[in-house]
Amino acid sequence: MDKFATQHGMPIRAQHVPSPPVFANKLEEREHLKGRLVLAFRIFARNGFEQGVSGHITLRDPIKPDHFWTNPFGLSFQHMKKSDLMLVDEDGTVVGGGENRLLNVAAYMIHAAIHKARPDVLCAAHCHSVYGRTFSTLGRLLDITTQDACAFYNDHTRYSSFRGLVVAREEGANIARALGTNKAVILQNHGLITVGQTVEACIFWFNALESCCKTQLLADAAAAGSRDGGRPLVITDEDAAFTYNLIGVPNAGWFQGQPAFAVAESEAGPGVFD
Repeated sequence: MDKFATQHGMPIRAQHVPSPPVFANKLEEREHLKGRLVLAFRIFARNGFEQGVSGHITLRDPIKPDHFWTNPFGLSFQHMKKSDLMLVDEDGTVVGGGENRLLNVAAYMIHAAIHKARPDVLCAAHCHSVYGRTFSTLGRLLDITTQDACAFYNDHTRYSSFRGLVVAREEGANIARALGTNKAVILQNHGLITVGQTVEACIFWFNALESCCKTQLLADAAAAGSRDGGRPLVITDEDAAFTYNLIGVPNAGWFQGQPAFAVAESEAGPGVFD
């Protein structure tokens, strides 16, 4: 986080938080990150983000940055092990992994385009979560109405097109273009995508965005049912920007993701990280 922030003209020292680990070599880093990716899938399973065989999370390989690790098509998130992960090259060829090497074409088209357009992105996640896909039908961005929503202040966008399953390179490129430099994009009539410089941040942003979509839907419904039919109150730009600089920056996302990963690791059974 920034060392200092300001609020109402007064300097505020940001609380110090740890930083992501540093590794002695790329092989060690790869194995650590693959373990975090496995936990990411299990977190998504616990949160009910599976919808049949839809949904994917990718991890840029630290040794071959134009390759990424992802889940094999059709394997439940809650059963994911490190040995199941597949390594995919820039052409969509599976060059490593477990026995199941079925690649979700949509996963390749979307994630390959994002990783190519965003060298800063280590991890990208997309699922058809209930509140995210419901909110996506409204054709709008989040209103910044809560402290949690401030993490997405001027840092999320939407892709205002739906052409069915993403099976063409052009569509993947369009989605990556819509994402731009943001941490999240809401896909029209489809769902959510988040990205991060760490696996933990990417997954935390997805969980947070899903929760913010739920809050927005509830708040809008409550306001519509009120006597005056008003709208939820929006946080000022100044206060939203101040809060974003404390909770919406990359290291804050990594740190906020730690509790969920700690729980997932404690619940992991034998052989998960082999």
